[in-house]
Amino acid sequence: MPAGALSAAPQPTIAVQAIALLRPWILDDAAAVVEAFDDPAIRRWHVARADSIDEALELIARWQSGWAKESECNWAVVDPDDEVLLGRIALKGLNLLDATAEVAYWMCPTSRGRGVCTQAVVTLSQWAFRCAGFHRLELDHSTSNPASCRVAVKSGFRAEGIRRGAALHADGWHDMHVHARLSDDDARPET
Repeated sequence: MPAGALSAAPQPTIAVQAIALLRPWILDDAAAVVEAFDDPAIRRWHVARADSIDEALELIARWQSGWAKESECNWAVVDPDDEVLLGRIALKGLNLLDATAEVAYWMCPTSRGRGVCTQAVVTLSQWAFRCAGFHRLELDHSTSNPASCRVAVKSGFRAEGIRRGAALHADGWHDMHVHARLSDDDARPET
């Protein structure tokens, strides 16, 4: 992918069927981010913190700047009717030369268990492959997080293995289960 493949255009808003929108973060999301990061599950799996409006604003500013820098692409997952925050989804660790990125996500407690996260991952993956031109998306999660594993599998990401002690979480180093999806996975048989 050439430099400017993403930043040459504004970051898109992407519809997730009729259940959600993936839209760029706005500063008005700060209070909802603080509320989301108050959730013990989000704190457990993510080192980033947003304990105050100022910290949330800094986090949102970083998420916003990733598009222009082509280093990461972050979206707020919101209700399509009232834009209430449902979660976050991102492509991080972008490598334009190899056309690869890593999918990351979290969902607010009230959004879990409804299939929103899985559909958001499927929709973002389709956009990344068809519109942006990525070849490979990776998704990894702690081996202690079966809910994240279910999202990965239901989203079509094939298991590739385990990276030992690969990610620092709030409670220490975790082994990470690695999944990946290629742009032509739908056309190739599983092995």
